[in-house]
Amino acid sequence: MSSHHIVREKQEPALLILNLEGFNPENLGQLLEWSPVVIVSERMYETVDSMGIKIDGVVTSKASFALQTGTELILTRDKPLQDALQYLAGQQHHAVNIIDSGFALKEYAFFADRLTLVIYTPSKRIICVKPGFSKWKAAGERIEILSDAHPIQTAGLVKLGEHSYRTEKDGFYTLGFEQSFIFVAEEL
Repeated sequence: MSSHHIVREKQEPALLILNLEGFNPENLGQLLEWSPVVIVSERMYETVDSMGIKIDGVVTSKASFALQTGTELILTRDKPLQDALQYLAGQQHHAVNIIDSGFALKEYAFFADRLTLVIYTPSKRIICVKPGFSKWKAAGERIEILSDAHPIQTAGLVKLGEHSYRTEKDGFYTLGFEQSFIFVAEEL
């Protein structure tokens, strides 16, 4: 029996690369494993192209940007992240992995109900979760709640600070809250 799987178009998360500075190349390889649709920012185009990665779209303010054959222009004025996410949602993508140097909650909140978002920074994996979220983690791993969630109920976590927790033991931790979603960060 073959270990190959048939992957339907848009079944796997798209990959949006905004900034690779400080990002572990091994983690990039894992995100590229299933040949996702790859969208890059204008400033990352040459870097990603030089890695031999097929680029499906470039978010740029230049209508005459020179591209690989088959690469689409995604025009933006001053909001490349929002325009890229709008494009992906409009193309019926359901999920996107995003690589950036940092995280600003307000920039992602509008899309949290439309796309499954996972944001990677050089040191964190940030996920948008719904009430009743549960995940298996090893003991002693740090979890940070990046959204205001009052009240929040936790199981399997030890509170370290106002928004900071540590997993109690190997096993599942659970988050309960009233909002429709919150953002949670895990250390890479």
